[in-house]
Amino acid sequence: MTLEFDNRAGSDDLILGAQVYTNAQGEKLTITKFAYYVSNFRFITANGNVYTVPQDSSYFLISEADKASAFHTLKNVPAGDYVQVKFMIGVDSTRSLMDISKRTGALDPATGASDMYWGWNSGYIFAKLEGSSPSSTDRQKLFRYHVGLFGGGFNNGVKTLNNTREVTLTIPNNGKAIIRKDRRAQVHFFADALKMLNGTTNISVAANPNVMVDALSAKIADNYTQMFIIDHVHNE
Repeated sequence: MTLEFDNRAGSDDLILGAQVYTNAQGEKLTITKFAYYVSNFRFITANGNVYTVPQDSSYFLISEADKASAFHTLKNVPAGDYVQVKFMIGVDSTRSLMDISKRTGALDPATGASDMYWGWNSGYIFAKLEGSSPSSTDRQKLFRYHVGLFGGGFNNGVKTLNNTREVTLTIPNNGKAIIRKDRRAQVHFFADALKMLNGTTNISVAANPNVMVDALSAKIADNYTQMFIIDHVHNE
């Protein structure tokens, strides 16, 4: 099974640095960076059987700046007619705290995750949205939304926020991802970057141009659960 992640901004294709978009607050903005982790995939068949992707093969970093990162192939998926997908946005606490030798590829802070890891905080950034806006109150008119934290400790006696989130998506139009020994499927996801700002809580670039480890990051995490849809499936 191949997973394809197609990044959007509302109903438009996401074009870094060259297109002006408008958030729910009516603020104009240009996006220069958009990246996120998806992990811990499970696929559910029409009769309720669940296939859990082995954890070592279940962490993907999608970056709009790296077109190759949009495609990920899962091997040895059991035969079945899959109608639903569950996955996590972010990196779970178990993997985050593993020895660095167990965090390779997209999870290696020295290479694959170098732009998605807080060295000072020893933690992964689950989703990153950056750009510029005339509405921003930042001195350089920039905005930065870096959302992480897996709930793995305490800060001044207060438990750290857990900004991992789980998403459940159903293939539309009664569709199925059909896997057989001689058949493969491609599941095509849309990810709407503007949903980090537009959702349960509408985030204002003017009021909050920079959000990282403060309480508002949990509101953005709630928003990014609405970021994904399955647009269609190709069965080959």
